[in-house]
Amino acid sequence: MDHNQPGATRAQPEPSTAAADTAQPQPGTAQATPAAAPRQHVVRRTRTGGVWVALALSAVVLLLLLIFILENGHRADIAFFGTHVSLPLGVALLLSAVAGALVVIIPGTGRIIQLRVTAHRHRRADAAAGPTAPPAPGPDPGA
Repeated sequence: MDHNQPGATRAQPEPSTAAADTAQPQPGTAQATPAAAPRQHVVRRTRTGGVWVALALSAVVLLLLLIFILENGHRADIAFFGTHVSLPLGVALLLSAVAGALVVIIPGTGRIIQLRVTAHRHRRADAAAGPTAPPAPGPDPGA
């Protein structure tokens, strides 16, 4: 196979062998130390950054909701437990979505509070018991 022809591919050395080849000094040359790569700084995520992202996404969602409500301006008659209301269709659908979210959020909040109280009770009991043997290792999460 001729490597000078267009379209011909050359085999690339594997990264492990290429690093090994460059680490060995060439015959007849002084042994040089390889230049250290510049250290990369890691920027950790912060709560402020998370809040900023959440606000940006919320603004996009609110804009989409506004467009949805404006495009669905037809009136809809709604009857609920004897109450009759006429609302724009977009507003009625938005209110039903909020009501559905509340049906999920209210019991979920109760469960979170219940778990926090239980965790607080366990931490208090552990602190009162004093130092003990380290906990037995659980199953390996990587296995």
